[in-house]
Amino acid sequence: MRQLTLIPLFSLLMLSASAQKPCSAPAYRQFDFWIGDWEAFGLNGQKAGDSKVSLILDSCIILEEWTSASVSQGIRYAGKSFNTWNAATKQWQQTWVDNVGGSNEYLLGKFEDNKIIYRSSPFPFNKDTMAIRKMTFTNLSPGKLRQHGEISKDNGTSWTTEYDLEYRRKK
Repeated sequence: MRQLTLIPLFSLLMLSASAQKPCSAPAYRQFDFWIGDWEAFGLNGQKAGDSKVSLILDSCIILEEWTSASVSQGIRYAGKSFNTWNAATKQWQQTWVDNVGGSNEYLLGKFEDNKIIYRSSPFPFNKDTMAIRKMTFTNLSPGKLRQHGEISKDNGTSWTTEYDLEYRRKK
């Protein structure tokens, strides 16, 4: 009888231990360099916006909350991105949504050379052109990183910069 009660208890303990840290594998921590409160600046030195980046949902998701520094047409641009390691595909992925109805999805992402590099699937840019986007986060130091967004309209043969931001950690 005593042995029968120990089996369910042991199973419950094992389930509880694994449920406490579902996203504890090292791959989930590759993008932790982005976590924090940031000011972002363009290449011209002008402040582009503020970004709060948090670890949420039992450390499985990196949430970015972006607010632009300027107002355009009466709207202060804002958005959120949800970033996670997909253990099934062995890829980083990001979904971005914003307050003007925009969204981007990057299902192909990898960590290499202290960078997270995202690529989108091909999407219609206009009536005659398909495009892909690439976004690279480079960890420059504990207080600085670079976010570089690019677009290609020739299937990745050549790239054009859409934005290039330097994130500086707030003190």
